Amino acid sequence: MMAHKLTMRPIAFFAAALLASLIASPAGALEGGSALLQGLDKVTARISSFEAPIGADVRFGTLDIVVKRCVKAPPEDSPESAAFIEIKEVRPEEAPRVLFSGWMFASSPALSALEHPVYDVWVKDCLNVKSEGSSGPR
Repeated sequence: MMAHKLTMRPIAFFAAALLASLIASPAGALEGGSALLQGLDKVTARISSFEAPIGADVRFGTLDIVVKRCVKAPPEDSPESAAFIEIKEVRPEEAPRVLFSGWMFASSPALSALEHPVYDVWVKDCLNVKSEGSSGPR
């Protein structure tokens, strides 16, 4: 049990540093109006790309996905997109069960990943990006 805690600490520090550098960039992070996600159905081996607008429910198999926030590094920084995502499994005659709630990073999908026997979901990019002072898409 102790070894597991020690191996998770560097991952948590890396994730926190990555998110902090993305949001605290001198030019400021760019906010996305939606996230481009990719999902893998491990049973059929099919990969699907789909757009998930911020705050809207999107279905992928038995999963209900809600992107709460999507941020992207400005063009002058290293390319990175991160999204805060909540994923629930919805099955007939059962209460929805939260499987994942947290930040996913496009450059490091394994850093903070959904663990599910049938589905994988990861962030590809933020779409409809605008800076905090901007009112339109870039």
